[in-house]
Amino acid sequence: MILSGRGVSAVLGPTNTGKTHFAIERMVAHGSGIIGLPLRLLAREVYTRVVERVGAQNVALVTGEEKISPPNARFSVCTVEAMPRETKAAFVAIDEIQLAGDLERGHIFTDRLLHLRGREETLLLGSATMKSILIQLLPGITIVERPRLSQLFYAGQKKITRLPQRTAIVAFSADEVYAIAELIRRQRGGAAVVLGALSPRTRNAQVGLYQEGDVEYLVATDAIGMGLNLDVDHVAFAQDRKFDGYQFRNLNPGELGQIAGRAGRHIKDGTFGVTGRVDPFDDELVERLETHQFDQVKVLQWRTERFDFSSIAGLQRSLDAVPRIEGLTRALPATDQQALEYLSRYPEISDITDRPDRVEKLWEACALPDYRRITPAQHADLIQSLYFDLVRRGTVNEDFLGEQVRRADRTDGEIDTLSARIAQIRTWTYVSNRPGWLADPTHWQEKTREIEDRLSDALHERLTKRFVDRRTSVLMKRLRENAMLEAEISVNGDVFVEGHAMGQLAGFRFTPISGMEGPDAKAVQAAAYKALALEFEARAARLHASGNNDLVIGSDGLVRWLGDPVARLIGTDHILHPRVILLADEQLTGIARDHVAARVERFVNHHISTVLKPLDDLSRAEDLQGLAKGLAFQLVENLGVLFRRDVADDVKTLDQDGRASMRRYGVRFGAYHIFMPALLKPAPAELITLLWALKNDGLDKPGYGDLIPVLAAGRTSVVTDPSFERMFYKLAGFRFLGKRAVRIDILERLADLIRPLLQWKPGSPARPDGAYDGRRFTTTTAMLSILGATPDDMEEILKGLGYRADSVSAEEAAAFLAAQTGSVAAEAPAVAEKSDVAVDDADQSAEASAEGEAPAAVTEEPAAAVAAEVAEPAAAEEQPAEPTEPKPVLLWRPGGRSDNQRGAGRPGGDRRPQGQRNPAPREGAEAAGEKRGEGRRDDRRSDNRGKFAGKGDRQDRGDRKDRGPRPERDNNKSQPARFEAKPPRKEKPLDPDSPFAKLAALKEQLKK
Repeated sequence: MILSGRGVSAVLGPTNTGKTHFAIERMVAHGSGIIGLPLRLLAREVYTRVVERVGAQNVALVTGEEKISPPNARFSVCTVEAMPRETKAAFVAIDEIQLAGDLERGHIFTDRLLHLRGREETLLLGSATMKSILIQLLPGITIVERPRLSQLFYAGQKKITRLPQRTAIVAFSADEVYAIAELIRRQRGGAAVVLGALSPRTRNAQVGLYQEGDVEYLVATDAIGMGLNLDVDHVAFAQDRKFDGYQFRNLNPGELGQIAGRAGRHIKDGTFGVTGRVDPFDDELVERLETHQFDQVKVLQWRTERFDFSSIAGLQRSLDAVPRIEGLTRALPATDQQALEYLSRYPEISDITDRPDRVEKLWEACALPDYRRITPAQHADLIQSLYFDLVRRGTVNEDFLGEQVRRADRTDGEIDTLSARIAQIRTWTYVSNRPGWLADPTHWQEKTREIEDRLSDALHERLTKRFVDRRTSVLMKRLRENAMLEAEISVNGDVFVEGHAMGQLAGFRFTPISGMEGPDAKAVQAAAYKALALEFEARAARLHASGNNDLVIGSDGLVRWLGDPVARLIGTDHILHPRVILLADEQLTGIARDHVAARVERFVNHHISTVLKPLDDLSRAEDLQGLAKGLAFQLVENLGVLFRRDVADDVKTLDQDGRASMRRYGVRFGAYHIFMPALLKPAPAELITLLWALKNDGLDKPGYGDLIPVLAAGRTSVVTDPSFERMFYKLAGFRFLGKRAVRIDILERLADLIRPLLQWKPGSPARPDGAYDGRRFTTTTAMLSILGATPDDMEEILKGLGYRADSVSAEEAAAFLAAQTGSVAAEAPAVAEKSDVAVDDADQSAEASAEGEAPAAVTEEPAAAVAAEVAEPAAAEEQPAEPTEPKPVLLWRPGGRSDNQRGAGRPGGDRRPQGQRNPAPREGAEAAGEKRGEGRRDDRRSDNRGKFAGKGDRQDRGDRKDRGPRPERDNNKSQPARFEAKPPRKEKPLDPDSPFAKLAALKEQLKK
C-alpha cells in the first residue's frame, strides 16, 4: 500500500482556531466541493452557513438519516459516514480527523483521509496531535498549524450552584446530565441539555435555547467537543471518567483539552475547571491544557476498504485483515461487523446468501446503525428481517414498516419514552433513505421525517419544561438587555412580570412564588420590586385617602385594608394604646410610608375609642374626684369589670355623689361586680379580649376568641372548659363559677331576684315565690330561666357565688310553710323598723333602679298553694308503682357562720326577734359577711378556682383582728375604749336622683 500526501493540506491546531470557517471559505471558492463532519448536528450548522453564502439550490445535505439533494447542487455537506468513497468534486475537506484514533468510528475517518481526494484541493482539519502520524502516512502533505485565537485559563474547583453564567457543564451519562440540569433549574433558573442520544433536531433546539440566552447554562456530554460552535465562557467537568463502550476509563489530556477548548469564542478568553464532585486537576495537567501540549496520536484505527463478497466467510476474512503500513492498527469489530458475526451463525442466512450480490446486500443491511442501543443479538434480528425482505421481495415490506412507524408516532410520555421512540423512528428514517430499499422511498422519507420532527419537538418541550424555568429565564434575558419590565397585578393580587407569574402582592408585601432561589432569583425579585415601585406608591395614596370602613382589625391582631394585612398590633404598657407595626416591604419608603403609618395609627386609635367609648370616656374623665377617680382607674385597668369583693372597702367608703358621678359614665354598682354594661356586647368584648391578649401574649393561649361567638349568640351561661385561659371568661363578660360561667349582667339580675327573698320577713302577708324563712330561699323558675340553666347547674352557680345549701325533706318544708301561712292569717301586717342593713339594701335597690332594671315582681299566692308546690315532689313519689325516696329541698342562705353562732360575733349578741334577724344581701355572701362582722375569707382565690362553695364557713371569733384597726382607736388612742352593742352607723347622704330620696321628700310633704 503506497500512499501520497501530494495535493493534501492539513490545517491543525487547538479549538477556536477558525479551522471550520477556513474550510468553508476554501470550499465555496471552488466550483464544487464536499465537506465531511463528525456530527449530524455540526453538519446542519455548516449546511446553514454554506446556504447563506451560495444559496439553497447549490447545497446538498447528506447524512445517514437525512438527504437534501437539489438537482444542480455543487456543494455537499455530509457526515463522514455518508461521504462517498470516490468523488469528482474539486474540493474535499474532512473535519476533526483526530477521531481516526477513536475505537468505534476511527476506521471510517482513517479510510476517508487516506483515500478520498478532491480534484484540486484536499483539506484535512484537526488537532495538532495528528501532525506526526499524517507526515508518516502521507509523505508530501502540507502541514499548516494555526494558533488559538484566545487564551484558556484554569479556574479551579467550584460548586455547581456557584458556577458563572454562560457555563457548559460536562458529564458522561444521561442520568448525571439530567440530575445536574435539575439542580441548576432549582438554583439558577434552568439549563439546556445536549446528549448524543438526542435527535439532531432536539439537540439543535436545546443549543438554540442556550445560544439565544433563554438559559445561562448548558449541561452536555462530550458531544460538545466535536466542533460545536457555542458561546461558552467556562467549561466545568462534573466527571472525568467515561465508558467508551468497553470499559470505564479516565479521559486523557487530549480529550479533556478538546472539551475544555469549547470555552472562549473568537478572541474572547475562556476558562475551565471542575465541580465539587471532581478532584482538582494537578498542575501538570493544567499546564498542558492551557498550552495545548498533548501527546501525538501514534496509530489510527483501520479496516480494509477491499471487501470480499464471494461468500460470508470471505467477507469475514477480509474484515479480519491487518494493515501492512506502520501507524495503522486493525479496528475492533464495529456494530456492523458484530451483526455479521451473529447472522453468519443462522442457517437460514447461510442458505439464502449464496451469491456475491446477496453477500453485498447482507453487508449493506448490517450497516444499519444501532440507534436504539439494544443488544447485538436483538439488533441482528432486525437486520435479518430487513435482509429477508430485500432478498425475497426486492424491497422492505411496507406493511411491516408502516406498523413500526405507527407505533412510534405518539408524542405522549416523558423524556425517556420519547427518546426511545425517537431512536426507533431514526432507524426507519435511515431505512427510508437507503437507495433501493423501499418501493416508495419519498413517501416514507417524508413521513418518518415528520414523525421524528414531531417527537423531537415534544422531547425538546419536555426537556425545557423539566429543566428550564421559563419565567426566570425570560426575565433574566430581559434584565441583561436592560429592558424595563412590564408588571401587571390582577384583582386578586397576583403579580405578573412580562406575562409570567411572579408571586402575590398582599397590601404592601410581595411574596414570590416558591421555587425561586439563588442569585438569579434575587435579581428577578429585584426586577419585580422595581416594576412594582409605582404600584406601591399608588396603593399608599389610596390607603391614605380611604375611609374607616375600608380598614378592620382582625382577631389575630392584624389591621387589614380591603382584606389585605397592612399592619400588626403589639401590646404596650398602656393596654388601650397598642403599638402599630407596618407590614410593608422596604420598597415602601419616604413620604408614602409615613402616610400609610399615620393613616393606620389614626384608624386604630379611632376604632378603639369608638368601640370602647365608655371605657375611653371613663379614662379621660376629669370630673371624678377622690375615691371615684381611683375606682375609675382600677375599672379601666381591668377593662370594665371589677369584682365587688376586691374593692369592697372603697365602695363602702364612696359617697353618693361619687357613685352618681361614676354612674354618669355608665358604671353600674352591682351586688357582685362593678362593671360597665355597655361593654358586655360582642364587638367591645372581642376588642377587649384582643387588647388583653396582645399585652399578655395570649393570642396562642387556649380559648382565645372561642367565647365571643357564645356571647354573640345571646347565651347567658356556658359550660366551662378547664383547658381555656380563665381570664378569657371575664374579658368576654362571663363570671367563672366552677363548672359553669354566667354572664355578669345576668348574675346581677339573679341578685335582684334573690334580694326580695332574703328581705321578706316571716309573718308578712305576701310571701314572694322562693322565700322561705327570711334567712333562706329556694331556687325558682325565674332564676333558671334567666340563667338558661338546669337545677344542677343552679347549684354550681349559687355555690360559686358563695351561697350555702341546707337540705330538708319535702314534708318538713311543706309543714314549715303551712305554719308560716297560719301565722300570717292570725297576725296583722307589721312594718319592721329599718335597720342599718335595710338602709344599705335600699341603696342597692336604688343602684339597680338607676341601671333601668327593676327587681323581679313579687307574686302573691295562697300559702296552701305554696305548701302544695313545695310538697309536690313528695306527693308525686306516691303515684308510681315502686315509690322512691322523695328528693330533698335545698334551702340556700348567704355563706357565713353557722346558725347557732349567729349572734356570737357582736358584743351583747343580736337581741332582735328571730323573724327580724335577716341577713343583708347587698353583695350576696360577701355583703352579708361584712354586716355581721364575720371573718372575711379570701374570696379572690375562691373566685379563681370556683371552689368557694363547699369549704365551710370560717367561724372564728378572733377574726376581729382581720378586719383592720378600728377608726376610733386609731384616731384617739388616749380615750378609753367604748363598747357598744351595735357599731355606730356612718351616715351616708342619699343620692338626690335615687327614688328613695324622692320617696322621703314625698313623705315630708305629706307630714306637712
